Amino acid sequence: MSRPIYSLFAMTIAVLSLLLPAGASAEESNPDNEAAWTSIRKDTFGQQEMIDGKGFLSLEAPERAEDAAVVPITIRLTPELADKIKSLTLVVDENPAPIVATFTYGEAAGSGQRILATRIRVDRYTFVRAVAESSDGKFYMTKTFVKASGGCSAPASRDAEEAAKSIGKMRIRTATATAGKSGLGEVMLRHPNISGLAIDQISGGYPPARFISHLSVTAGGKLVFAMEGGISISEDPNFRFSYSAGANDSLEVTAEDTGGSKFSGRSGSPS
Repeated sequence: MSRPIYSLFAMTIAVLSLLLPAGASAEESNPDNEAAWTSIRKDTFGQQEMIDGKGFLSLEAPERAEDAAVVPITIRLTPELADKIKSLTLVVDENPAPIVATFTYGEAAGSGQRILATRIRVDRYTFVRAVAESSDGKFYMTKTFVKASGGCSAPASRDAEEAAKSIGKMRIRTATATAGKSGLGEVMLRHPNISGLAIDQISGGYPPARFISHLSVTAGGKLVFAMEGGISISEDPNFRFSYSAGANDSLEVTAEDTGGSKFSGRSGSPS
């Protein structure tokens, strides 16, 4: 290799090292890299065919996240597909626990366009995917590439003692126009959702994981969705979603974490 070419090569490597996040390789930052998904797909969905969800299923996320520990995402299902979907799985390919959550829908999930929004942790440059399973056994998938790093090992925004004082508190909002028409609900739950991967700034150790593992939302006694979640849901879990109910029906929420604690709340009740 001639000296000028070698110098150019060295300069290129230096520039790339500045552009990539700590611990990221060129392969990890490549949107064409699907090695992780190949394994996840086999382990989670077996040999199921994945139908391109374009036109029916969309996933919105920032191309470059401002905060890797709190990355907003929104999933939308068009009316043509929404009524057929029984569950939705959110996947982050490169996270230590790639299955973020699975949402199983009930009869109060709503007709017409279906919306689900939440906030997640992203550990490194990765694809984020939404996989929708229909009642007839078909799977639809969409994906988007997100540039972020360190979200799963980021320190909590509050110390453990402060977080413990408000753990389990809920705020539930509803916006239902009239009976029979879809409304928009929001559940905000105070919980540190400890990943087990963040170093405690005081002790220097790793606190054990403790996160919301189950959450259920009902409207007028009918299921909107039930969620099975993991460490990739952000601290203080937040969910916005469409649902159908009568004009006077309230939303009821129950949740449980991996420590065995149970929480509940109802729209219209004091937080």
